[in-house]
Amino acid sequence: MVLVLDFGSQYTRLIARRLRELRAFSLILPGTAPLEEILQHKPQALILSGGPKSVFDPEAPRPDPRLFGLGLPMLGICYGMQLLAQELGGKVERSGKAEYGKALLTRYQGPLFRGLSGEVQVWMSHQDAVSELPPGWRVSAATEDNPVAAMEAEDGKRFAVQFHPEVAHTPKGMQVLENFLEIAGVPRNWTPEHVLESLLKEVRERVGGERVLLAVSGGVDSSTLALLLARAGVDHLAVFVDHGLLRLGEREEVEGALRALGVNLLVVDAKERFLKALKGVEDPEEKRKIIGREFVAVFSEVARTHGPFRFLAQGTLYPDVIESAGGHGAAKIKSHHNVGGLPEDLEFALLEPFRLLFKDEVREQALLLGLPDPIRLRHPFPGPGLAVRILGEVTEERLEILRRADDLFTSLLKEWGLYDKVAQALAVLTPLRSVGVAGDERRYGYVLALRAVTTEDFMTADWARLPLEFLDEVARRITRRVPEVGRVVYDITSKPPATIEWE
Repeated sequence: MVLVLDFGSQYTRLIARRLRELRAFSLILPGTAPLEEILQHKPQALILSGGPKSVFDPEAPRPDPRLFGLGLPMLGICYGMQLLAQELGGKVERSGKAEYGKALLTRYQGPLFRGLSGEVQVWMSHQDAVSELPPGWRVSAATEDNPVAAMEAEDGKRFAVQFHPEVAHTPKGMQVLENFLEIAGVPRNWTPEHVLESLLKEVRERVGGERVLLAVSGGVDSSTLALLLARAGVDHLAVFVDHGLLRLGEREEVEGALRALGVNLLVVDAKERFLKALKGVEDPEEKRKIIGREFVAVFSEVARTHGPFRFLAQGTLYPDVIESAGGHGAAKIKSHHNVGGLPEDLEFALLEPFRLLFKDEVREQALLLGLPDPIRLRHPFPGPGLAVRILGEVTEERLEILRRADDLFTSLLKEWGLYDKVAQALAVLTPLRSVGVAGDERRYGYVLALRAVTTEDFMTADWARLPLEFLDEVARRITRRVPEVGRVVYDITSKPPATIEWE
């Protein structure tokens, strides 16, 4: 496995993702992690990430100096390259001309660039530069503005590049990373099949003959986890709480799919309870609190009625683990509670089989386990459901209006082949009404907002440039088939400054 030491780069997760795409298992630790913690993971290679600090900054993060005596294959990227040069006796200087954006390698050589030919475009983002190599190192690449764009040690195991091979703007960067893996001798067995086999073994060994409780939201993570428990043959109960805030046909779709695949599923109809609790509430944060409180109450009742259960299974993902740890990485892994606020007297032990997986890796597991594509490839959906896509009070009437409009928007995205080209798409029912014309009569209809975004990580997002002809068809169909809607608008605000959801 490869450990990626994070020095604060915005691309650190992307490095780990690229390695996994190359079927090499990777984990992220803070760049300042002590050697003892690093050795616990038994790494076969190390990558030192980039970072926003300068090596001249007294507060800049630095690795444990004992790291350099391990003799492990090592790749420094950007800031990581400058650290290597400085720590090993080279010299780093504030260059007179910073490099930001695209650059071309004027020359390249050595095992790290094996298989590359022709023009090699790379992505630079640095102001400091290596001006003098450490003893026993040689230059392996240069650009017009940087004579040391990459360097390699004579031992043939340690390398450094000033550019970012992990980003799309370095088109041949994956070859560079793959070459490093081959040089380091890292196994390339991180396949979906291997992962599934490991997950099943882990669940069976951990659970044994105990009982497991799981909350199913209808999303890909919890649905896939339910299938994993069923495939592992453990005694489980998957609870699907229908709070009345779901999309059109979602309950029936999830229920039918999971039951057919052997999941022991309990569906709790709590629509009236949730709508009653939300009556008269307009503040979005208050909505979320009420929905969370009611969900915990329903789930706790089920746990006590159908218990006892030894384990609570959660679809926690690796990004959750990294974020929960805070700082530069996952130094101290804390549970990211998807079912937060459960009473302490329920006394569950957490079972989080996906805690080291990214979202797309869970989707790969879902495919192997047989989860139908409409659920497996579904866009993210907020836990509070349509309640936070209705601005103002949530009523049964408004829910029905939004369900029909949202379903038409989603259906047309699929008809036009656009659904998989956007990361998330949603409809928002506003409290505004505007004048319109129906036949020969004036009428006031709701203003409905549509939103679709593209994003890599959901931390930032850009509004999707959907074809005008498509948007025209959506507006026509919604106003025709959902007569309560009199006007359709499209949100063209990116994140930031906006969020993806409206509430």
